[in-house]
Amino acid sequence: MQKILIVTDAWHPQINGVVRTLASLVRELRDRGFEVKVVGPQDFRTVPCPTYPEIRLALTGNRGMARLMDAFNPDAIHIATEGPLGLAARRACVRRGIGFTTSLHTRFPEYLRKRAPIPERLTYKVLRWFHGAATACLVPTESMRRQLEPMGFRNLVTWTRGIDRDIFRPSEPIALNLPRPIFLTVSRLAPEKNVEGFLDLDLPGSKLVVGDGPSMASLVARYPDAHFAGLQTGDALARYYSSADVFVFPSKTDTFGNVLIEALACGVPLAAFPEPGPNDVIADSGAGVISEDLREACLRALLLDREAAICRSHAYNWEACADIFLGHAFGTISRGEPTITHASLAA
Repeated sequence: MQKILIVTDAWHPQINGVVRTLASLVRELRDRGFEVKVVGPQDFRTVPCPTYPEIRLALTGNRGMARLMDAFNPDAIHIATEGPLGLAARRACVRRGIGFTTSLHTRFPEYLRKRAPIPERLTYKVLRWFHGAATACLVPTESMRRQLEPMGFRNLVTWTRGIDRDIFRPSEPIALNLPRPIFLTVSRLAPEKNVEGFLDLDLPGSKLVVGDGPSMASLVARYPDAHFAGLQTGDALARYYSSADVFVFPSKTDTFGNVLIEALACGVPLAAFPEPGPNDVIADSGAGVISEDLREACLRALLLDREAAICRSHAYNWEACADIFLGHAFGTISRGEPTITHASLAA
């Protein structure tokens, strides 16, 4: 049985797009017979992340990470995040001459700029250094790949996402008793998500927010006319999606947005800014509206067919996500073994 080691600073009990993506990938890989070990904050002592105490940062050095890697003896290594664990794994691999892949899930420079006066160009320089040592850097969309290449990033690979269709499908709406139309956003409530960009819009009907985070209390206080449902998961989340007329995605820092395809799978048209995630997810499908004027996008999305949203969601599945991952993960560790290629995977 071939072994895959995935190192990530984002893992359960965190609830976000990175964790959902990695958890779904791990499930698919194990179903295919791979032995997968996830190295995360749960394996080390942790401290609260500054400005975001809900996230725990692992405390580890090179030796701790190297010992863990040696004990598992993987055939492929994937470093999913650029945090303390990602840095420790990168150092261990580089010092030993071991190849690895990485993935870029977050527009971290823009995210950080929202919280601290750090120029984006400096943070992008660090990201280029981090991912530049990888045999492949997996990015969520083709738009993101085209955006990063002129900035000096190399070995970029477009890596799709998927949906759990046992959960995200048209479901029985929740009896919200809210004036129609209902405009919904599902998000971590934090400064970089630009939830205010949605709540400030002059829209008919009702605004519904699902999610939690450090900005929750301030948003509830500032927007008394909006309706906050808190954190929802699984079937309950699918029912909230199904209750909405339009799903609004106000973020300008996300690289993809798993919530976009979850909403589509539940039959909800999208409204978003022209950013890499929405640009690729909506494309010319007729399943949503992209505009610099988010209010205009919301109103136009009301006119769209819900069946077009469901149809577009079928472009995304975890099988394709795992295929791309496997096509680049192996052959990174030199053991004198044959490299696995797309052709051998297909066989």
